[in-house]
Amino acid sequence: MTRVRAEQSGRREFLTASAAAASGLLLGPVGGAAEPAPAALPTIALGQHRVSRLIVGANPIVGYSYLGHKMDQEMKEYFTVEHTVDLLQRCERAGINTHQFSFASKSPESYRRLRQQGSKMQMICLHSKREEIRSLAELTQPMAMSHHGGVTDRFFREGRAAQVHDFVKAVHDQGLLAGVSSHNPDCIKRMADEGWEVDFFMTCFHFLSRQSPPAAKAGKPPAVFEGPKDEPTFYRDDPPAMCAVIRQVKQPCLAFKILGAGRRCASQEMVRAAFEFAYKNIKSTDAVIVGMYPRNFDQVQANAEYARQFCT
Repeated sequence: MTRVRAEQSGRREFLTASAAAASGLLLGPVGGAAEPAPAALPTIALGQHRVSRLIVGANPIVGYSYLGHKMDQEMKEYFTVEHTVDLLQRCERAGINTHQFSFASKSPESYRRLRQQGSKMQMICLHSKREEIRSLAELTQPMAMSHHGGVTDRFFREGRAAQVHDFVKAVHDQGLLAGVSSHNPDCIKRMADEGWEVDFFMTCFHFLSRQSPPAAKAGKPPAVFEGPKDEPTFYRDDPPAMCAVIRQVKQPCLAFKILGAGRRCASQEMVRAAFEFAYKNIKSTDAVIVGMYPRNFDQVQANAEYARQFCT
């Protein structure tokens, strides 16, 4: 087991044993007492919608862990349709009212069952194929669609930014809010400077699509968050760089990878600090997206509690 895998296990065990005591969370009824309803999460405006400042992400559901193939497979096996529905229902009960999803074969059935059971969860779809916007919107009924970040960065690098802009216009043609996701702060700056009619940005805390490592400073190599060697490198200076851009743009930004895909999860103190940094360094009109994998402990309640603490 790599150190990162051990850290992930440590986070699960820590929360299972002590999250209620350390964070003031009530993970279940005690002594027959009824569990109190959670406080509502703060929200931001996204078009005509009110969106909780903590949004549940999709990567664990579709099996993208950034922690290696074994963890990817564990997530894919865990997130059946039933477990996907259960996660989103738990999120709603915790005050999280929006889900950013990437389309997968189980998505339509999961969301159909969710709606049948009375869920009001709002959906933001991440996609990149303009010709599929209409059919995907009809199938999943999102309130918004955002152009996929990795594809955005590649198109800008190849001089094809106009295709991203065309995607935004096509999403608007379907009556949906349109966003663009990117890992590269310069892409966000360019779209803002050029006045693109974007309703929101999805802004990654880590520039995962860069083609070469950042330059050394004072003769020292750039500091990293430790992770598997066959996975992308997460540099420690990336979050402040993206946050500086987030604070400059007028549109709401949905920040993601605030936990470095598990690399900032060695302890709950580290997780708490990552949430605190994120909320203190983005605008009050912004939110964060966090993927959740509640297989061994209640990440939903823990993350919602941190959002309440630092959004107040």
